[in-house]
Amino acid sequence: HKVAVFKKGPDFIDSGWLSFAAENPCYNLDPFLMTREQILHSFATHSAGTEISIIEGNRGLYDGLDLDGCCSTGELAKTLGSPVILIADVTMATRTVAALVLGCRMFDPDLKIAGVILNKVAGRRQESIVRGAIEQHCALPVVGAIPKLKGSVFPERHMGLVPHLERDYALKAVQWARNVAEKYLDIDALLKISGDVGALEKGAACTGSGFLLEKTLRVGVIRDRSFWFYYPENLEHLKSMGAVLVEIDSMQAKSLPEIDALYIGGGFPETQAEALAENRGFRVSLRKAIEEDLPVYAECGGLMYLGERLLVGEKTYPMVGALPLSFALEEKPQGHGYTVMEVDRENPYYRVGEVLKGHEFHYSRVLLEGSPGLKTIFRVERGGGVDGERDGILYKNLLATYTHLHAGGTALWGEGLLKTALASRIGEDGSDTTEKKD
Repeated sequence: HKVAVFKKGPDFIDSGWLSFAAENPCYNLDPFLMTREQILHSFATHSAGTEISIIEGNRGLYDGLDLDGCCSTGELAKTLGSPVILIADVTMATRTVAALVLGCRMFDPDLKIAGVILNKVAGRRQESIVRGAIEQHCALPVVGAIPKLKGSVFPERHMGLVPHLERDYALKAVQWARNVAEKYLDIDALLKISGDVGALEKGAACTGSGFLLEKTLRVGVIRDRSFWFYYPENLEHLKSMGAVLVEIDSMQAKSLPEIDALYIGGGFPETQAEALAENRGFRVSLRKAIEEDLPVYAECGGLMYLGERLLVGEKTYPMVGALPLSFALEEKPQGHGYTVMEVDRENPYYRVGEVLKGHEFHYSRVLLEGSPGLKTIFRVERGGGVDGERDGILYKNLLATYTHLHAGGTALWGEGLLKTALASRIGEDGSDTTEKKD
């Protein structure tokens, strides 16, 4: 079966594993970052031509941002008209599991709960009682029963699952999961449930102002084991406006290639700090380009890379040094959750007054001791930013932020980067323009 995969929420790591397993890009569907129409459009577009779409939920079914469950997995399922398969941890319980399942079903009658998978089953006796109780009291089929499994081929660390890019045996891990699914899940029943859906409501295309390039702009994207937190929508959005993307490995490239702009996403520079520090030639070349006004947009891990030093444990690693800041890794999250920011200072990327919604998740903190004043362009209304109040450090044509933005809900992000690149190439007077409106 050709499978389309989606992740509810802003997560990159789970999406990476889903994409790797399905051999297709995984698209994030996030009711906080995107409107209902944008979600419908994204789902319809990216599921076209596939036989089945799998959407991994986030947290509990009804867990949202407020008492009404705003932005919950349940809300997303209702938006899409998607059937829901509950995963029930049955540790040390039998009939009580049926009560929990029934509660989920009755909590919102408009939500289509279509089946249950039992997880961490202790044995056949427990499975028989739980299965019978659910089928009798909830009128729902049990479509799988996974036993307690020894060990894990999906180890975790400070930000969740270890990324598939850092696991030499990622393919074996996915094959292991496939074997578990084939052995313990009723695949035929799940496929039948997936086909029992109505026509999808049509959503609105996620477009900005219709900005297009007439001449080629080469946009570098640092994409390697250090930096790989990129929403597929962001990269596709840049290409849809005419940009040519040039992938760069910050640990292998000797210098920065010929590009008109650079995008550095998030990731784990802390786990690859030694390799990043050792590639001095690339770091020097990147700093030189920034000083020469190369437009650079950096998010989270990219922000950390552009500072002077990165402190990991008792070791200190030199970074690019474009920003007079250092970063230290802490044991607890320093920023985690959705963000809302208002653009309140002039800059090449966004209009003053614009409100941006994003997401942050990081264990690093900025070491501000002795650092000179830096210009920031975002007033943080929700979230942590770089200091609890501000985010978006602007230096020359470099904009670096802890917040990740999603082009599906903030299309002007990509336009800002390309327009800054155009201005850098041809000057501010607008002569010899290389843009058009459709």
